[in-house]
Amino acid sequence: MLIHPTVNNLRDLKLFGMVHALEAQLQMPEALDLVFEDRLGLLADAELSARNNKRLQSRLKDAQLRQSACVEDVDVKAPRGLDKSLWSNLVSLKWLPLHQNVSITGKTGVGKSFLSCALGQKACREGYTCLYARSSRLFSDLAIAKATGKYVKLLDTISKKDLLVIDDFGLSALTEEQRRDLLEIMDDRYQKRSTMIVGQLPTSHYHEIIGDPTIADAILDRFIHNAHKIDLKGKSIRENTGVTIS
Repeated sequence: MLIHPTVNNLRDLKLFGMVHALEAQLQMPEALDLVFEDRLGLLADAELSARNNKRLQSRLKDAQLRQSACVEDVDVKAPRGLDKSLWSNLVSLKWLPLHQNVSITGKTGVGKSFLSCALGQKACREGYTCLYARSSRLFSDLAIAKATGKYVKLLDTISKKDLLVIDDFGLSALTEEQRRDLLEIMDDRYQKRSTMIVGQLPTSHYHEIIGDPTIADAILDRFIHNAHKIDLKGKSIRENTGVTIS
């Protein structure tokens, strides 16, 4: 039997996982001894695995995570106040389908961004969509979107992400436009999606950072009350390792 037409047909059908698996089988004499059903099952498994990997890479690309981090690399024994039980719960991602939020605070260099990116990467691995953005970049993108007539479309895109990570929050006080943008985002996501806010200042200072008391109350009411809180302590990891981590 000529195998090349079959391989070409599989490529035309974009079944590239099956193509690679079939070519591998042809190089393995023991695989050729398997019954047809078993060989077909292996080809189907290879195709499914290839498609899942492709979807994962697409989710990771869309997430725009700041760091290449994964939960398996997080050292829960490091002296920085990371509660093991809380971290285990967050890694399980049980809070995501419940549309709960996460707050990560602590001084610069203690690993806030690493933890947020690790959770974002885990969410992508489990089939959830994620978007990571530094607060300054997020507000800048929203301002540009307003000027170009794409504001509603960008808000819609953000609202559909299963997990939104806003990093470096609170480095400067919000402007009137920024706090209204944040209220729009939080209102769209309330009880529908999960949001993670990462910053140096404790959440008790968020009213001051947001500014307008009425808008601050509305924003925090949609975030704080169902948020898991991580407050990291200790010295900067950069000082000990030279690793770029925040």
